[in-house]
Amino acid sequence: MSNLERSQRWQRRKDARPAELLDAALAEFFEKGFAAARLEDIAARAGVSKGTVYLYFDSKEEMFEALVQAIPKANVEQMRAIAMDATVPPEDLLRRMLTFVGGFLRDERMAKFPRLIISDGGRFPKLAETYKREVISRGIGILSAVIERGIKEGVFRAVDPLQAAFAGLAPILFTAIWRTTFERFEGEQIDAEIFVPQHIDTFVRGLLKGAP
Repeated sequence: MSNLERSQRWQRRKDARPAELLDAALAEFFEKGFAAARLEDIAARAGVSKGTVYLYFDSKEEMFEALVQAIPKANVEQMRAIAMDATVPPEDLLRRMLTFVGGFLRDERMAKFPRLIISDGGRFPKLAETYKREVISRGIGILSAVIERGIKEGVFRAVDPLQAAFAGLAPILFTAIWRTTFERFEGEQIDAEIFVPQHIDTFVRGLLKGAP
């Protein structure tokens, strides 16, 4: 391997390192909880020294903030792009958006966030505030805007758009919590492949004007 090839390989590795550290941090936070997670353990999981972590992040809180920006917020921005298509009828747009949110459940990293927030948000309110501001509030705002558009166009019934958006999103978030908390136990199980489309169909039909 030439010196140039080594340099290019090192640069690629260096560029990928923040993402590798964040993946290790999320795994550590989820497994041990935010309070018990240590930077040295995150570094070990990522295969680097603790000093390397400090080249990119000053604290666990900063790592969590970067995680939210890199994973759930990035997905919310994709959701916003879907919502911007004014050529799609509100009913179809709402189905597309909720289907997109339901797809988060297939991403193990995305599915871990709700349980992490619930378990550690009480002791570390900044975690919950960050997730609510960057993910929940943005997502709810996008959904409620589409519902409001549907009401104005006479497609949806006159409901409170904000509360309706919460009603559309909450069961999907609960499915993520179920998957990461209760799924390992025997007994009743939620099949997301069945539950999410069924919820979306029931929810959107319930909004349609003239629906019983």
